[in-house]
Amino acid sequence: QVKIALRNCGHIDPERIEEYTAREGYSAITRISKEKLSPEKVIDEILQSGLRGRGGGGFPTGMKWKFARNNQGMEKYIICNADEGDPGAFMDRSLLEGDPHSVLEGMMIGAWAIGATEGVIYCRAEYPLAIKRLNIALKQAREIGFLGRNIAGIEGFDFDIFVKEGAGAFVCGEETALIASVEGQRGMPRRRPPFPAESGLWKSPTNINNVETWANVPWIILNGAESYAAYGTEKSKGTKVFALTGKINRGGLVEVPMGITINEIIFKMGGGIQKGKRFKAVQLGGPSGGCIPAYLGETQVDYDSVNSTGAIMGSGGMVVMDETTCMVDMARFFLDFTRKESCGKCTMCRIGTKRMLEILERITGGEGREGDIEALEELASQIKDGSLCGLGQT
Repeated sequence: QVKIALRNCGHIDPERIEEYTAREGYSAITRISKEKLSPEKVIDEILQSGLRGRGGGGFPTGMKWKFARNNQGMEKYIICNADEGDPGAFMDRSLLEGDPHSVLEGMMIGAWAIGATEGVIYCRAEYPLAIKRLNIALKQAREIGFLGRNIAGIEGFDFDIFVKEGAGAFVCGEETALIASVEGQRGMPRRRPPFPAESGLWKSPTNINNVETWANVPWIILNGAESYAAYGTEKSKGTKVFALTGKINRGGLVEVPMGITINEIIFKMGGGIQKGKRFKAVQLGGPSGGCIPAYLGETQVDYDSVNSTGAIMGSGGMVVMDETTCMVDMARFFLDFTRKESCGKCTMCRIGTKRMLEILERITGGEGREGDIEALEELASQIKDGSLCGLGQT
C-alpha cells in the first residue's frame, strides 16, 4: 500500500488539531502564504500532478478548478461531496472520522485557487461521528486562524466552511442534485450545461470534489506534482482508496497506486477468498458500476482499463464474490437499490427500473418467460438514453 489520502488515519487523534499540525498539517496552506503562490500556480501544480476526481467520474481536478477560476461571479463556492451512498463503500467516512483537517485544508487550497469565499461539506446524516469530528475540526481551525478572515496570514483571503447534513438520498451524490439539496430544494438532477463551474450553488460558479480528492490536495502542494505523478499510470496518476468487502479474508480499506491489478488487491492485500473458495467476480463502482469476472482479474485498476470492462472505478467500493454467488441475484439486489433510490424525475428511470426489477424478481423466483432477456436489454438501453444523471445512465 501507499498511503497519501489515508496518510494520517490511525496515526493521529482526529479531535486534536495539534496532532494534525505535528504531521505537516496546514503546512501546504502555509507554504502558499509564505511563498506567495498565485492561484494560477496552485492550479498548475494540481494539473501537473494528474489528480483526477476520486468520486467516480475521474475528471481532471486541475481542469475543473481552472473552469471555476475563469468564470466571473460576485461569490464563488467550494463543495466537498461526502454523500457516500454506494453499498459496501466507506472510504469517505473513514477519512472524515480519521483525518478531517486534511479535507478542510484541501478545500482551503481549492478556495484560494478559484477565488471562493464559502465552502460546504455535504455529508450523509448517517455518519454522525464524521459530522461530529468535522464540526470539532472546523471550530479548532477557526480558533487558530485557518478559517475566517485573512486565512494563514494571506491578506484579503476570507473563507469559511459549514456542514450540510444530507438526508440519505443516493441521487444527491450527483453534483446538480447535491446543489439543489443544499439550496433547500428536492434533490433532483438538472440538465447540463450550464455546469456548476459556471452556474452552481445559488447560480454562482461552484467547484465540487469528493472527500478523497480534497485529502490528496495538501500532500501534492507540499510534496510537489512530480512526487504524486510518480505513482500510477500515464493517464491515471497517484493512488486510490478501495473498500474491500464481501467474500474476502481481509476486508477493510486499502490505498494502492493506480495500475495495480484486481488480482493483486484481492489476493495480496485482501488475503484471497474465504474458506478457499474460487474467486468469481468483483463488483466495482457501486450500483452504477458493474461486475468484473475472474477471468479479467489481471485488469489494471485505472480509469480507462476499468471502463473498458464495462464497470466504472466509482468512488472505490469493491464487493468480492465467490463461486456460490448467483449473478442474477446480484443484479436483482443492485437493481432493487437503484429503483428505490431513483428520484423519479426521469420517466424512463422511474418506471423502467421498476419494470426491469419485476422481470428479474420473476426470473429469480423460477418463473422466467420467453423474451425476458430481450426485454431487459431493450429497457436497459432506453433507460440509459432517457436519464439525466448517472443513476439511470449507468
